[in-house]
Amino acid sequence: MRFIRIAVAVSLLSTGFAAKASAQESGIAVGARAPSALVHTLDGKSTNIGQWVGKTPMLIEFWAFWCPNCKELEPSLLALQKKYGSRMKFLGVAVSVNESSDRVKGYVTKRGFQHQTVFDADGKATEAYDVPATSYVVVVDGSGTVVYTGLGGKQQLEPAIIKALAK
Repeated sequence: MRFIRIAVAVSLLSTGFAAKASAQESGIAVGARAPSALVHTLDGKSTNIGQWVGKTPMLIEFWAFWCPNCKELEPSLLALQKKYGSRMKFLGVAVSVNESSDRVKGYVTKRGFQHQTVFDADGKATEAYDVPATSYVVVVDGSGTVVYTGLGGKQQLEPAIIKALAK
């Protein structure tokens, strides 16, 4: 059911029926502790997002290669990863709606992503973070506290990254 919600929300966002999204409209609450969630590497091995929570600041993007908002946000995210990647973890969580890990792996390779990408095959991360749609970003500080959430292709992420790094 959650996957249907994501697909509908993406459809609405990409067709202009929804207003431009901004920080904290939905999803996990700012101030909450970032949860653990079982996901899979693109090679099919199980891993847990929680292994990084509370150890390093993180930017987590829930995305899909078919998502127009994700494609719009991609250049900004890649530039920020290049600028801040040595000081915080960037993690792409590919949702499983209309995707397979092989297709995601091909896209990541073709685009030359340098950040780690995992596949949310069972929707556990999507559920744990209460993801409303793709192009959903969560920024977590080094103590494991969510300091920002946002949705859409135009997000001002650098202030959130600076805030996460300052704690």
